[in-house]
Amino acid sequence: MRHYLFLVASARSGGNTEQLARLAAQSLPDGTETTWLRLREYPLPPFEDWRHTTGVYPQPEGHAGTLLEVTLAASDLVFVAPVYWYSVPTDLKRYLDEWSAWLRVPDARFREQMQDKRFWTIANSAGTAEQAQPMLDTLRPCAGYFGAQMMGELLGNGSKPGDTIKNPAVRDAAQGFFSGGGR
Repeated sequence: MRHYLFLVASARSGGNTEQLARLAAQSLPDGTETTWLRLREYPLPPFEDWRHTTGVYPQPEGHAGTLLEVTLAASDLVFVAPVYWYSVPTDLKRYLDEWSAWLRVPDARFREQMQDKRFWTIANSAGTAEQAQPMLDTLRPCAGYFGAQMMGELLGNGSKPGDTIKNPAVRDAAQGFFSGGGR
């Protein structure tokens, strides 16, 4: 059975990106397990790179431990991230930075467990699709690094909350996003 982990990276609760993701999630088959996690509620400190000193990271505790646990429990990771200055929001970047540590946690088997996951991106931009491209180009290689599948990207456009899902084409794309394999 699939288990979708929606990693909401917006600084605004209920904003366009989250609304778009919730609309897309409505089309998941009945009984599909979903977990919605607002990264803002699991703050992480700035990442410290120990690869060339100790080379080993301790078992994560606190928020990092929780994030590792829910990440490994999911079959599908859904990045729910508005485009901030052509890139990912800080909370998502800190989460991704933790992956460098989790790769080096003894017995976590992070790399092996990530390779079978499917990755999705749901994003919103107040600008053009071309301006969102750098953010999408940041997330695609995250799946590729593990040999996992990047299933698709759903991009909305809007500024004020509610703008994005007013667009009929975006609503249609959202409603078929997970069943159509993305894009």
